[in-house]
Amino acid sequence: MNSTQNRKIEQVTAKTLVIGIDVGSEEHFARAFNNRGYEFSTKPFKFSNSAQGFSEFKAWADKLKKKHGMEEILPGMEPTGHYWFCLGDYLTRIGMTPVMVNPHHVKKSKELDDNSPSKNDRKDPKVIAGLVNTGRFSYTYIPEGVYAELRTASNLRFSVEAELTSIKNKLARWFSVYFPEYSKVYDNLEAKSGLAVIKVAPMPENIVKLGVEGILQIWRDAKLRGLARSRAEKFVAAAKGSIGMKHGTAAAKLEINVLIEDFENKTRQMVEIVEMIKTLLKQIPGVEKLLEIKGIAEKTVAGFLAEVGDVRRFTDAKQIQKYAGLSIRDNSSGKNKGKTKISKRGRKRLRHTLYLASKPLVLHNPEFAELHRYYTKRSKNPLRKIQSLIAIGCKLVRVFYTLLTRDVKYDAKKMLKDIKRPAEFQPAA
Repeated sequence: MNSTQNRKIEQVTAKTLVIGIDVGSEEHFARAFNNRGYEFSTKPFKFSNSAQGFSEFKAWADKLKKKHGMEEILPGMEPTGHYWFCLGDYLTRIGMTPVMVNPHHVKKSKELDDNSPSKNDRKDPKVIAGLVNTGRFSYTYIPEGVYAELRTASNLRFSVEAELTSIKNKLARWFSVYFPEYSKVYDNLEAKSGLAVIKVAPMPENIVKLGVEGILQIWRDAKLRGLARSRAEKFVAAAKGSIGMKHGTAAAKLEINVLIEDFENKTRQMVEIVEMIKTLLKQIPGVEKLLEIKGIAEKTVAGFLAEVGDVRRFTDAKQIQKYAGLSIRDNSSGKNKGKTKISKRGRKRLRHTLYLASKPLVLHNPEFAELHRYYTKRSKNPLRKIQSLIAIGCKLVRVFYTLLTRDVKYDAKKMLKDIKRPAEFQPAA
């Protein structure tokens, strides 16, 4: 994946038909140019987001290619949400792999021709094609096989996790309003034994009426073991002294039942998703070497591979760091030297996964903890904690890349030797 701008420009030759495509939810618009920006299309070609529309686009592009003696077609488009997925997949399958231009670049380039920031179906395809001609594009990556399955499963896991978090927050709010004393009975609001009782007796007065024996019977019916009578007595005592709201209880009962049902459904779904992810990870060579690193969990490895895909498509680890938006962005002019920051121009979810992974690493992994101590305590240019965790995430990328592309195992001593440190920070022998 050697993708310097010079190499990209070299890809667009005098025999390349450059097509700019403005992607929409139902219709797309395309315009065709040569490498010097001369337009071959008399007007924007409109085609629908359907099998027929895709076939019509291919026929139109092939006709222009033949008419003007072109040897290859290079389509460019903006990654507009998810609307480009089907078109991008189709073009890849027919050997017309598209490239992507940054929507920010498109927005900034619109005024070059007419000094107007206006957006329309005729203007945008031309701007996109112009960016492709100057090498300002990136190569698309549509994962296949196990990597496609893993990305879909990982995205689903993030979605269900977000829904679970929302449900948990709503549960906490419900208890705060209608049964505040519940938190004195259970530290964990999601405890199965507690929710089993609430499903039958939602309001405090219902729990009082149910009584200790009624609660114990619910637990026996649910086959929940190890629950003492004292817990049931504490439950009833808390209900008797509850200060919870007494109005709107009929709707409140319906609300808590809906929330518990949603919580249980999402929890079951999460278990299924996690099991699928574990199965998929076993199919990827080298994953077992990553999991041997102390402090690295399956969730981290799955999140990393779901976003990166096959790491062998990259020529070095720095490209993955840039892909994650972790490359350093300078902020200096003349004699003024501003603070450096990470670019954050990349896959947000990958960056988030690496940052979260760095926290347990510095807590449970001795060599990464040593590295973190060095970054934050060195006499010259010490890093703040968050900066150090980001640097640890970048180091993790390099470790993952090495383990997955070379026939080696993780070596803690070699990892630490990669960085020269003053004597006082050398790890003990």
